Amino acid sequence: MTVDRRTVLIGVAGLAGCSTVEPAGTSEPVAVRRQPGVVTAPHPETEYVAFDVTAPDRAGLAAALEALSSPATGTTVTVAAGASLFDGRYGIERPRRLTPMPSFRGDAPDPRWCHGDLLVQIGADTRDRISAALAVPRPGLKPRWRLAGTHRERNPFGFTEGAGNPDTTDPAVMDRCVWVQPGDDEPAWCVGGTYQVVRLIRLDRAAWDAQPARSQERVIGRHKDSGVPLGRDAVDDVVEFAADPDGAIIPLDAHIRRAYPHTGRERPILRRGHAYRLAGTDAGQIFVCFQRDVELGFTTVQRRLAGEALERFLRPFGGGYYFVLPAGGDFPGQTMLAG
Repeated sequence: MTVDRRTVLIGVAGLAGCSTVEPAGTSEPVAVRRQPGVVTAPHPETEYVAFDVTAPDRAGLAAALEALSSPATGTTVTVAAGASLFDGRYGIERPRRLTPMPSFRGDAPDPRWCHGDLLVQIGADTRDRISAALAVPRPGLKPRWRLAGTHRERNPFGFTEGAGNPDTTDPAVMDRCVWVQPGDDEPAWCVGGTYQVVRLIRLDRAAWDAQPARSQERVIGRHKDSGVPLGRDAVDDVVEFAADPDGAIIPLDAHIRRAYPHTGRERPILRRGHAYRLAGTDAGQIFVCFQRDVELGFTTVQRRLAGEALERFLRPFGGGYYFVLPAGGDFPGQTMLAG
């Protein structure tokens, strides 16, 4: 849907962003509020906590959402819902494209680390601030899984984090790729939300680190020091894969070639990455992405990645599909409950 009149207001001190859009057939603008923590830059420290909701009714769910999203000093809180929240307990219409995350090739899902009725993403500059935010009692919620991550310029593979992401400063790009719009085939309450994918991935660091840098670059398809695609001059250069049909420059099984096989990038996803370490050699990446349509975004890309060269170094074991709730009302999810 094309929106003619749009203004974007950036929230103060981490408050939700807001825009106004004109639905088709009316001249009256409709305010759309969006949660922070999506298009805003990631904090150095972020924690993901999934919950199962034990509240018996909508009033209890509302109280849980309000407590979960309450601001804490120096933190950015983003609340999302999993498919299981829409199982009929609360009579809420499910986002059309929200399903439990399926298993893909190479996955070894551990039920203890998968899914959840609600997911909270809490970012801050220090881990202490996140711990203080999570120490607040939250009635009606039972923790399911929890994992902390650190965002740095380079990911656990040693490559530049976020290279090739769409421009988060361009509202039109974010509306096209990330935010659910009026007129989409979604329940009305979903406008201003977005689909969030979380993947918990162990990395076989011993095997990866044993590879020379040149081999690692051919696995990814980028130069390790700069993030520039092989054979190109700048990080965001569009790679003309058709001009390299045999993979002489960027191998046919390179990550960026499988992830972006078309130069148009009609539905790019907004990716975020965080390194985690649980204990000993149990370390890897929390991969997160946001998109307007999870099937046309992450799911399509993930299917194309089957058989990529990077696959043998990855051990995906958890995460899920979620829907980031619009920020309308006194707390995220209030418009959902009013529908």
